[in-house]
Order: sequence, then structure tokens, then C-alpha cells
Amino acid sequence: MSEQTVEAPSSPVDFYNAAVEDPSPASAMVSTSAVSSADLADDPARPDPALGPTGRPRPHLPAPQPRTRQSDAVIIALCNQKGGVGKTTTAINLGACLAEFGRKVLLVDFDPQASLTIGLGFNPNDLDPTIYHVMMQRGVEFNDAVIETDIPGLHLIPSNIDFAGAEMQLMNEVAREQVLARALAPAAASYDVILVDCQPSLGLLTVNALAAAAGVIIPLECEYFALRGVALLHGTIEKVQDRLNPDLQIIGLLGTMYDGRTLHSREVLSTLVQGWGDSVFHTVIRRTVKFSEATVAGEPLSSYASGSAGADAYRELAKEVLARCPDA
Repeated sequence: MSEQTVEAPSSPVDFYNAAVEDPSPASAMVSTSAVSSADLADDPARPDPALGPTGRPRPHLPAPQPRTRQSDAVIIALCNQKGGVGKTTTAINLGACLAEFGRKVLLVDFDPQASLTIGLGFNPNDLDPTIYHVMMQRGVEFNDAVIETDIPGLHLIPSNIDFAGAEMQLMNEVAREQVLARALAPAAASYDVILVDCQPSLGLLTVNALAAAAGVIIPLECEYFALRGVALLHGTIEKVQDRLNPDLQIIGLLGTMYDGRTLHSREVLSTLVQGWGDSVFHTVIRRTVKFSEATVAGEPLSSYASGSAGADAYRELAKEVLARCPDA
């Protein structure tokens, strides 16, 4: 790849709009030399333990203290319209690590594919009621659908294929963008954190999740096409902020499936930091077969392989999330 340097735009939106307007990879990539110097931690020949893979100094985050404030749960949507970027893996493992730190966590499977439900070891075809019934049927409360997982403090509202018809049904609902917010309102007093695992879409269900949430975490595969899609998602978030939920904030962007041995992963991560700055989490989730193995086992990585690098990475992410969300 030829060395090219891109002038930093005035905002993240401008940065990603430029990438969308110009389909050439060079328009969205910083110079190769800049990436290499910023990512010394991933260069085996020049290790620098003070720098993380994002090229920034690693923060020291102490172990979270028990929650003392008696307030409603912080609702966080995990959102990206591109599939296969690690949303469900992040929901499972972040939720488990938050529970490990003493938080009471509710996971909401907000995808008809029910990957979150399956990833926690449940057969979605055997479950009734689900999030579909909580949202769409009168008289079904969230408590009717909650399942306790094998992880202490971690609960689940499951999904299954019934949820596939919810978006069409919502079209005829009054205040259709806020159905999930009303459904989760009674749960807020019972939990510290509620994580909503969104489907890979920017449709009405995702808008419902954003309207209900206080914050958004955007998992992003360290790959070029995933990078381009963030601009579209950011536009949707801004519309929700303007029209439905002015308190909605982006908690952070999370680099996933990172492989520091490849120039492409390093370029994408460096570009992300250039465009979004401190909105990018310091924690980066690296590729490892342990995640696939834990999914087959129906467990979070923190219980399947507690001492693994992947489990430790999600513990660090949990610390970052709690530091950015003091009410959680």
C-alpha cells in the first residue's frame, strides 16, 4: 500500500462521511508509517507496555467498588447495523464481567436470531414468554420472561423467531418508538445495568433500543467495511437524540476481532482513534478461538476460560464502562 497521509477532519461525522464518499481505502486510512509508530505495543520488535493497541497510554483502572447509589438501572444498547462485529459476544461477556464486579445485570436479546439466548446455553424454541410477548402482549410483565443464568447476578430476557414479526406490528402502535422503554421501565429498579443486544439493522427495533437507552456501545470489527458503516449509525443516533431521547450518549466504540499482526487491523484501529478520539475504548478485543468455544459451551468466557486473555480484556472493558457510567 502506498503511503498517504489524510488531513484530520473537523468532526467524526466529517471523517466517516469522507470515507463513504470516496470508496478507495486510502481515503479512510492514515499513513502506514503513522500507524506503525502509534502501535508500538503490537510490534514484537519494539514493545512498549505503556501504550495499548490504540496507540494511547493505558489507563490504570482500579477494581470497581460496590454500587452505593440507589438509582434506576443504566440501560445500554449494543448497536451496529453490520452483522458479525461482536455485539452478542460483547453483551454476554461484558454482562458477565459486570456481574463479576458485583452489579446486577439484565441482558435483553433484541434480535429474532436469538444469538444471545443461544450463547448463554438456552434453546430459544423452548422459551415462552420472550421479549416479543413483553413488548407486544398486554398483561405480560418483564418478570414473566426473565431467566436466571448460571452466572450469579446475570439474568436474561430471551428472544426467538416470534420476534421477527414485531417490527411490522410496531408500525401500527401509538408511540411505536418507545414500546421497549415502557416495557423495561418496571425492570429499572431491580437492576444496576440493562444491556440490550440489538439486531444488525437500523430499523424500528433498533430505534426502540436507542430510545430506551441512556448510552450506546458500538462494537466495531477492525475491518474496513465495518468502519464505513459507523457514519450511518452515528446519523441514526443523532436523529434519536434530536427527536426521541436527548439524553442518549455514545459511551464508546469498541474495537473487536483485532489482530495486531496485520497492517489492515492496525490501520482501521488507528483510523477509528483519529476520527473519534477518546470515544474509542482503550480496551481492544483480539481474535481468539476461545470465544467460539465458549459460545458452543453456552457460557461467558469469564467462566469458560477465566484466565484467558479474552476474559481479562472484557474485565478491563467492564472497568472502562463503569468509569464512563458513574451511575452504573
